[in-house]
This record gives sequence, structure tokens and C-alpha cells, in this order.
Amino acid sequence: MRLDIILAGVGGQGILSIATVLGYAALESRLQLKQAEVHGMSQRGGEVQSHLRISDRPIYSDLIPAGSADMILSVEPMESLRYLPFLSPEGWLVTNTTPFRNIDNYPELDHVIGEVKQVPHHVAIDADAIAREHNNARGMNMVMVGAASLFLPLELERLKEGIGYIFARKGKDVVERNLATLEAGRSFAEEYRAAAR
Repeated sequence: MRLDIILAGVGGQGILSIATVLGYAALESRLQLKQAEVHGMSQRGGEVQSHLRISDRPIYSDLIPAGSADMILSVEPMESLRYLPFLSPEGWLVTNTTPFRNIDNYPELDHVIGEVKQVPHHVAIDADAIAREHNNARGMNMVMVGAASLFLPLELERLKEGIGYIFARKGKDVVERNLATLEAGRSFAEEYRAAAR
């Protein structure tokens, strides 16, 4: 088993929390893990991306070759398009539809989403709105983990344990709200995929 994921977004959107939850689930599943990160400056809304590689065999490089990623998991729609050259023909693009307008010439959102919908295997989700519905405005990134979980060979219970691991110090209420947003993201992806068939 091999799983190559590009995590993409803008500084401050919780990419590292996503990577930590996925990494925790992988390690608890006795899988091997390599991660390479490039961080933008969050105070400027800079690009943030991470290569996350998970396998049941030794991993010799922490960088994902172009055209071979199994998933692009993006918390910002325009950033998802930046990494399409990495996606394999069978890979999934799972992206938030809420833009982070960090540049003056940000393209029209309808155009960006139209490009997302050209990808054969995609889920476009308004993760910010779902997080707010669950009284967890900062939990958009866990909505995205939930949506992506449908297409990952990682057990949902392991992902939940990862959420408990990283949010435990913030208290039980924070853990519960993040678990709820994870479940909501997964439910959305299930409905989205069923409707697309």
C-alpha cells in the first residue's frame, strides 16, 4: 500500500493539523511516513503546502513526483489548482470552496470552481460553512479531513484518535467539536459522491 497526498492551502488554515492527524493515523496503523513541507508566511497569507507519503514499505523520498499523487487535499480552492500537475489520473482532488483572497487579482470564484469540477475525481465542499454549522468556526480543516477520509485507506477510528491526540490539551469540548466536524465532512463526501454517480 502506498498513499501520496499533497496538502495545500494558505498560512494559518491548519495544514499542519491535518498532516498531524493523518500522520498519527498512519503511524498507529503501523505504516511508514515521510513528510516534506514548504511554509508560506501565515501573517501574509502565503502559500503553504506539504507532501505526505504513507506506505507499508520503506519510503526513500519525501517528495511526490509529478503525476503520481493519490490526492490533493486543499483548504483553499485556488491553491488546489496550483498542484493539479501532481495528481495522478485516478487521484482525488478534495478542496474547500471558500476562497482566501490573499491577492488583489484573485480570479472569479466561479471560474476556479469550474476548473475544480473538470477534474474527473473531485469533491468540492464549503468546509467553512459546515464548520460554522457545528459551532466550530476554526474546525474547517477537520471538515476537510472528514471529506478526504472517504478516499483514504486509513480507518476512521484512527483519524478520530488523531484528533483526540492533537486537541486533548485544549479540552474535551474542543475535541468533541472537531470530531463532529470530521463526521460532517465525511457525510458530505458520501452524499457528494453518490450524487455524482
